[in-house]
Parts: sequence; structure tokens; C-alpha cells
Amino acid sequence: MNKYRKPPPSIKNLGATLLTEGKNIRIKAHGYSMYPAIKPGSLIIIEPITTKGKPVEGEIIAIKREQGLIVHRLSRVIIKDGTRYYIARGDSNAYADNCIISGNSAMMGGGVHNGILPGPLSGHISARINAG
Repeated sequence: MNKYRKPPPSIKNLGATLLTEGKNIRIKAHGYSMYPAIKPGSLIIIEPITTKGKPVEGEIIAIKREQGLIVHRLSRVIIKDGTRYYIARGDSNAYADNCIISGNSAMMGGGVHNGILPGPLSGHISARINAG
């Protein structure tokens, strides 16, 4: 049995709803796309985009997808004709995610903090890290 069960759809939607209401959420990481920065089972705190302002390259962001929220690093910000396009990728993924357009509700969280150990909060590492 997988000890890192994924939450039911209603819980996934609740997290996205809370972020749009300006509230922080706390979730447990699943998968290895952000390994080694975020390990499966790690506690993640996600702050709404409105709290942190526009995300910058190198920042870890939360993106709303059909399967729920995913947490990946923002690898590029492209500004073309006044529109901002964001490209994210999991640290251990070979390819980038699909492009996100600024103002699109797909980008839910801009301040992702990784708990040092799985379990109760004891300390956090800020996800606003310079790329490179």
C-alpha cells in the first residue's frame, strides 16, 4: 500500500479554492518531480500569488492542473506584447510544463515553502531561490 495516498478530488479543489480566497494551504508532497529540493512526504506550505506578488525565475510555484495542484520551479518568464508567459519544470523532470499565461487561474501559489522534515512544522526553507 502506498503510504503517500493522493487526496480525493474534493480536497484538491478545496486547496485551490482556499488559495483563490487569499489563504495559505499546507499539503504533503507526492512524487519525485521536485527531488531533491522537495522529497515525497515533505510538508509544503503554499501562499497565494496575491501575497507574494509576481513570481520570478527560480521560484517554486503551485500550478492548478486537472489532476490537482502541482509544485514546480519557474524556469522562464517571457514578456511578449505586454503579456507574461510562465514556463515551469520539475527539478528532476526532463521537459518543461505547458506554458501558463499571466492572469490565468492555473497559477495558484507563488510562495512555496518546504518543511525540513515530514510531519509537524518545525522550520521552513524559503522557495524564493535564485536559479543558478
